[in-house]
Amino acid sequence: MSNPDDLLVGISTMVESGQSNQMSLTVVVGGAVITGRLAPEAVWRERVSEVLKDSDHLGPFSDVFTADPPRGRADDDGVPTHLHFHLARILQGNVGIPETGGMYRVAIKDVSAWTVGDFSYSDH
Repeated sequence: MSNPDDLLVGISTMVESGQSNQMSLTVVVGGAVITGRLAPEAVWRERVSEVLKDSDHLGPFSDVFTADPPRGRADDDGVPTHLHFHLARILQGNVGIPETGGMYRVAIKDVSAWTVGDFSYSDH
């Protein structure tokens, strides 16, 4: 979206303010469907950093996520510019990748469609 949806910005603002960390959301970005739970950027960065620290090969990158203050907010008006998903999956057919959920950062302006809630699949 070249002009981010005010409702989506409002949801992100509530999550960033710490008023909710239980908001589930599904978005379409570049044709991909991503579904999961939103987290405040600072929490998201810390979790990504922790995962990277545990890796022999990726450990040095962990500091990138904790060195700078969160940048998911526009400098001029303080409006969130990104959604930070955790426990998220990219939906492909009847499968969610990764199965256990991942960490995704999505620019709000790139979201072409969205709905409240997340999707999970079963074989039933």
